[in-house]
Amino acid sequence: MTETAATQGRCPVVHFDHNSAEHSKDPAASYRALREEHPVAWTDAHGGYWVLSGYKPVFEAARDDDTFSSERNSYGGEGLSVVIPKTPAPFHIPIEIDPPNFRKWRKLINPITAPAHVARMEEIVKFFVTKFVDDIIESGEADMTSVIGVPAIITVDWLGLPIEHWERYASAFHALLVEVQGTEGFRKAVEEDLPFLEGVTRQIIAARRAEPQDDIISYLVKQEVDERPVTDDEVFAIVDLLLSGGVGTTASLVSNTVVWLYQNQEVRQDLIEHPEKLQRAIEEFLRFFSPTQGLARTVTKDVEFEGCPMQKGDRVLLSWASANRDTEQFENPDEVDIERWPNRHTAFGIGIHRCAGSNLGRAMAHELLSQILARMGDYVVDESALEAYPHQGTNNGWKSIPATFTPGPRVLPADARKPADIRY
Repeated sequence: MTETAATQGRCPVVHFDHNSAEHSKDPAASYRALREEHPVAWTDAHGGYWVLSGYKPVFEAARDDDTFSSERNSYGGEGLSVVIPKTPAPFHIPIEIDPPNFRKWRKLINPITAPAHVARMEEIVKFFVTKFVDDIIESGEADMTSVIGVPAIITVDWLGLPIEHWERYASAFHALLVEVQGTEGFRKAVEEDLPFLEGVTRQIIAARRAEPQDDIISYLVKQEVDERPVTDDEVFAIVDLLLSGGVGTTASLVSNTVVWLYQNQEVRQDLIEHPEKLQRAIEEFLRFFSPTQGLARTVTKDVEFEGCPMQKGDRVLLSWASANRDTEQFENPDEVDIERWPNRHTAFGIGIHRCAGSNLGRAMAHELLSQILARMGDYVVDESALEAYPHQGTNNGWKSIPATFTPGPRVLPADARKPADIRY
């Protein structure tokens, strides 16, 4: 993979692009080849960036915010700072803010993503999963990704946005991460759907400031930072980030898991017979699939890191996915062991920017997989018709999972309504 050992002061220079079609064919193998030879390397793709693929360098860089910044800046172009290349997304709080300012914003989000809050959402999560399974269970056939839309509708409902737009929110935010830039799907998301949805979101923020309800946006508009009320722009920056994370990562995890369990039916049967194993198994699926493959940082000063001379303004990719397959950290990392423990995976990131929504993501994944295994556990995937995400550099997973299964009965009555909203 190496082109030269050290050119123009870089060490080493490799041929690598996590956005390429070549990489998307088999991201795990692509990262393995890079990691085993050069756990820290420079690529000239997209104007040049460092790739950290070993567990140790990823762990160290993620915890060093003084050197590896998440702040939005002009290095590498305009747009979202935590992806390479940058995408045309609005400013996001708090993922694009470094300490010490980071902490005051994270304090606003922690109460609504903490385990205690997620536990209060249990009935709402169960309702939506049950409803989505009910919609297909009698037919005996479906695209399994229709069920995996649950995280998107829950996120939209939880925030307090109009539920009738949930599919448009899901497709637009998903397209930013899984469609190839320059394609029609990416263009439509950026030029049509996201501007429309921004208008909807801002209207709801203004409405909740005037008349609060029992939802997350109402909670956010009442908060203060630096002894002043948060602005509508700041609320939007938080909500847009929560949407971006909520509609994609759990769907990615569950889609990968559903296909893998079909391909490994002895494990599927084990989980059907022993549902108590699912919680630990989800941690292993998080490690193995790494729904968010990696996020970017920007070097703040000239520094030597792992023997490589990095320069101020250099862009850096921290690959959670590659770190999760490092043999120096995990025994037999390319195998799934649903009883692996401890499991110090990096799927939710490391350091202060660790995903705030991890508790809700786990809860949604657990309910989805529990009901899929309990109610349609004999599903058969049409592997010849599987359709992967076209771009696997940021999120990986399946766009379409055609399947058949033994039909079953609906659980909810036809007129069932969502459980009463929770007061936040």
